[in-house]
Amino acid sequence: MPGIPTPGTATPDVHPAAATLPDLLDRAALDTSRGVMFVGDTRTFLSYAELRDSAARIAQGLRDHGTAPGDRALVTATEPKRFFPAFWGCVLSGVVPCPVAPAADPARRHDQLKHLRVLLGDPLVIETRAAAHELPDVGLRRMTVEELGRAAGGTQPPYASAPDGLALLMLTSGSTGSSKAVRLTHANLLAAQAGKAGALGLGPDDTSLNWISTDHIAAVEAHLLPMFNGANQVMTDPATVLSDPLEFLRLIDTHRVRVTFTPNFLFGQLNQELAERPPAPDAWDLSQVRHIISGGEATVTATVRGFTQALVPYGLRGDVIVPAFGMTETCAGSVFNAEFADRDLNAEFPPLGRPVRGLEIRVTGGDGTVLSSTRQPGRTEPGEVQLRGPMVTDGYYGDKEATAEAFTGDGWFRTGDLGRLDADGRLTLVGRTKDSVIVNGVNYYSHDLEAALGTLEGVRPGQVAAFPVRPEGADSEQLAVAFVPARDAADATALYRTLVAIRSSTVMHWGFRPHLILPVGESDIPRSNLNKILRTRLRAAVEAGDLDAAARRADEVSTRFLGVHVAPRGDVETGLADLYTRVLNVERVSATSSFFDLGGTSLDVLRLKLRIRTEFGIDDLPMATLLQAPTVRALAHRLTTGREAGGDAAYDPLVPLQATGDGTPLFCVHPGLGEVLVFVNLAQYFTGERPFHALRARGFGSGETPFASFDEMVTTYVAAIRRTQRSGPYAVAGYSYGGAVAFEIAKRLEAEGDEVKFVGVFNLPPSISGRMNEITFTDGALNLALFLELIEPARIPELTAALRPLPEADQLAYLVAHAPERRLTELDLTLERFTAWVHLAQGMVHLGRTYEPSGSVERVDVFYCTPLKGTKQDWLDQQLRHWDRFTRRPNTYTEVDGEHYTLMSPQHVQAFQATLRRELTRALER
Repeated sequence: MPGIPTPGTATPDVHPAAATLPDLLDRAALDTSRGVMFVGDTRTFLSYAELRDSAARIAQGLRDHGTAPGDRALVTATEPKRFFPAFWGCVLSGVVPCPVAPAADPARRHDQLKHLRVLLGDPLVIETRAAAHELPDVGLRRMTVEELGRAAGGTQPPYASAPDGLALLMLTSGSTGSSKAVRLTHANLLAAQAGKAGALGLGPDDTSLNWISTDHIAAVEAHLLPMFNGANQVMTDPATVLSDPLEFLRLIDTHRVRVTFTPNFLFGQLNQELAERPPAPDAWDLSQVRHIISGGEATVTATVRGFTQALVPYGLRGDVIVPAFGMTETCAGSVFNAEFADRDLNAEFPPLGRPVRGLEIRVTGGDGTVLSSTRQPGRTEPGEVQLRGPMVTDGYYGDKEATAEAFTGDGWFRTGDLGRLDADGRLTLVGRTKDSVIVNGVNYYSHDLEAALGTLEGVRPGQVAAFPVRPEGADSEQLAVAFVPARDAADATALYRTLVAIRSSTVMHWGFRPHLILPVGESDIPRSNLNKILRTRLRAAVEAGDLDAAARRADEVSTRFLGVHVAPRGDVETGLADLYTRVLNVERVSATSSFFDLGGTSLDVLRLKLRIRTEFGIDDLPMATLLQAPTVRALAHRLTTGREAGGDAAYDPLVPLQATGDGTPLFCVHPGLGEVLVFVNLAQYFTGERPFHALRARGFGSGETPFASFDEMVTTYVAAIRRTQRSGPYAVAGYSYGGAVAFEIAKRLEAEGDEVKFVGVFNLPPSISGRMNEITFTDGALNLALFLELIEPARIPELTAALRPLPEADQLAYLVAHAPERRLTELDLTLERFTAWVHLAQGMVHLGRTYEPSGSVERVDVFYCTPLKGTKQDWLDQQLRHWDRFTRRPNTYTEVDGEHYTLMSPQHVQAFQATLRRELTRALER
């Protein structure tokens, strides 16, 4: 396996001469054997000299495309081997780079970019060719790294930067679109590197490893620091390590890494992996490691002690862990505890240490009185931690108000953390004044989630609080949510539905589940004189046990609906239960609890499928197996009996996504793509109210043949519905294409003498044959790619023109080859699977080409949103109101948020479910 080339004998002395970042790059490039090893799908070594040449070409490309010094650029090319040449190209041309990772939820990217467009003043977007157009169009000019790099480099000298000139903008973390942009100058960044190198005693032999995302200041620090020291570095992306934590140790061994960084949570994951998958005695040699910096979140002594002890047989020294503290505003790490192994192994959370050279710390009381400082440690009681020094930012770009709030009148930066200095001048943090939660090293702001949860019908408006807790022995902070129920807290059904809604909404908003959801009284949420929620007091109340009764109430209600815990039996059930706990991040899983009742989302289903493939060696587990056997026990039975491969005889269209509640069940028909994953997130909001069943097409499973006619499909679905609910009244609905199928199902049920009280149509007119006859193979492939978020809507015209002349197989290969790798991994989607899905969806199109609605049902409830073409009003008036011709009573037309393909996305499903449930209840009560 190739490693980093052996360095030459010449080591540039970059310390005194580098006054700006271009100086730093020039000095590092003097030794052509030193550079960066980029580790991804392939391994590529780029010397610092080659990096400078690549950057010079990109700098020239930027000039050729009209940029000027001082312009801002959003660098969305997050892959390290694309990001760093783009970063340096900006620096050499005087353009100010601002790294940004597109929001995980595509629906939020538009707001994110609109905010940054205003904040940074129409910045250029620098993206990669593979991810081109993955971001929505908000009117910003865009270029790819590849096209910029085609310019002839070196035709102009680098821009003559000044040490106090703006070099970099880093966005503060958070899940909303309102991030602030931290201003960092050349002098800030270089002072920070000098301070770190001195505090850690680093030199040219200290090869470093970074896996933190390039939109984080820690990644920029990890790149600049080895350059400052004239050392080699290894760069990879988060997925490389997080998909297999042991890869962290393999990379350290392979590339003889001496310095690296990680938040505490990875130590916990590594401890688990080392216990579950003990490596061979000679798996690695870690004897060369000098420092593993622990930062981004609190270091848990027991966790890192377990980590070092487990790796002693592989040569890891017991003193390599260095707890640290830093912020974006201080150019990352600026306080280090190199004495941890000697002094602090008995502390639950060790001190963070002393500041680097040039940084001063002081702790102030509530009235601004200085309690202690690094110059005069003095008193040790806690207070607000404030910083001053050459590596500290001077404020936030384009935000004078935020800058003023961040600094004291005498120029000290207010960190928002509470801490104390001990007699030796070492810093310990004890809390935060800022309202945020740090999970796995990422900041999430409480008010953002509270605003989303406050709209849930089961939550009393304004009476919800999101705050951090740290369970005993946990490797990272966890989220707790306290809320006042909107209804009688004694109503167990309403309370359980609200608990599930809070959990589901949090997962879709932030991407992880709350550790605690606490139904409390209004007096249990402490507030200031100005009515501000005091979240630190809530955390203290949890830690003191004052809210244990609320936690027990939530557990009791959940147990009532989920049933008592049933331990898994046998190796398969035990293995599956372990996978469930890891995917859902819960402590234990009952063998009889549904994956969906436990909070599994559509993305979790895909993650579970991947883990089963890895752990059990099942290459292509049908999605139907996971959807129709959602408990550990049922799934284990399917896996051990082989029932998942049964052809048409074993095909069952019905997927029970939510089984609790005494209300009339709702049956939802798939869209034209045939699959029902789109309903998973929606179904959870019906918990405790009514069962939610989805109907999926035939043809996905092994040996299944697609439907031969529209009538066969309807007949099959009616039979499945009657097996579950023998008589009416019925409630059916369909998304897009499924709306026509739902109409026919309702007609059939009425013709057989049953009452259908609700026929829901999600954004579809009654006549679909015209649209079906317009859809070509290319259109169908693009529709599926759009639905799966492999492409952006803005690319449809361009891709249609480019793909249509190509053979069908080449069209599909192109779409998969140019899809975001992250999304393909999430979906476990290969070219073969995508091809099969496209052909199944094309079969649905063919069935619809001869379909024409006829007859009538009692009424339909139409839910409409922004259409694929035209205005919403024209769509309603000229297309959707044609449903009036096929009903015997007046219909209802309800506007909902979103566009046709995003109607049930994480951004819109919370609002959609409330509207759908309201209209469904109203229809059933008529």
